[in-house]
Parts: sequence; structure tokens; C-alpha cells
Amino acid sequence: MTTNQRRVYQQVILSHARKPQNKGITNPVHRQHQGENPYCGDRINLTLALDKTENKIEDIKFEGSGCALCLASADLMASAVKGKSIAEALLLVEKFRQMVVGEIQFQPPLEKLNIMQSISQFPMRVKCVTLSWHTLKVALATDEIQYHEFPSKS
Repeated sequence: MTTNQRRVYQQVILSHARKPQNKGITNPVHRQHQGENPYCGDRINLTLALDKTENKIEDIKFEGSGCALCLASADLMASAVKGKSIAEALLLVEKFRQMVVGEIQFQPPLEKLNIMQSISQFPMRVKCVTLSWHTLKVALATDEIQYHEFPSKS
């Protein structure tokens, strides 16, 4: 990795970790799952709001604590799957795993996810960047719809 590539990598990771665009809890909550990496302490809680057919992700948010890689990956994941069908999102989870281990690269409009590919050089950190993706897979694989609606602030 060149010095310039490393600088861009660090800027993207830190930007998404410090000021995530998808942090919070969806309203309503149709699916929810918490993922944890006990080895390093990363913890992600995902909430999803689905469309009326329960086939498309209308909104996805996360809350959690952990390293910058974990939080940045969760934010990038949420942006990538928002608006996708459940089938498309599950396929994206598998493609992300393939990308992290260097088997594929994403093309536009998902090329920003490729920033995580260099993590394959550090096997212990792969779990950091894949935690939110595994958590999403479990949340989407469950047939049970968990429905919670929070009162609006008015």
C-alpha cells in the first residue's frame, strides 16, 4: 500500500468511525440483532425497518462500541444495504466476505467498500470489519419480525 493509499484509507475509516451517518435506532424496528466479538470487545446492535412487504430494507441503523474499523465497517455496511431487498443484502454480505479476503473487488457504486480489503493482511482484524456484516446476516435470516415503534418527539 502506498503512502497516499494509506492516508486515504485512514481518512475514510476515521471519518466513518467518528461521524457515522447511520448511527441510532430505526423507528419502527422490524428486525434487531446484537453481535459481539468477545476477543476484542467490539459490540454492534443493528436495527432494521422493512417496507410493507417485509422484503426491502427501508432503513438500517447501528449502535455500538469498538475499534474504528468495526464502527466504520458498520456505517459503510448500513449505507450499502439501505434500499436493497433482503436477498440482495444477503448476497452483499457474502460478497463483502469475499472482498475482505481478496477474492473480488466491488465495482461502482459500491467501490468504497474496497477500502476494507487491505485488512486481509491482518487476520486478527478481519473479525472487526466483518462483525456488523455477520450481525446483519443473522438479523435478516430470522423469520421472526420484531416490531417496536417508538413515540415521535412532538
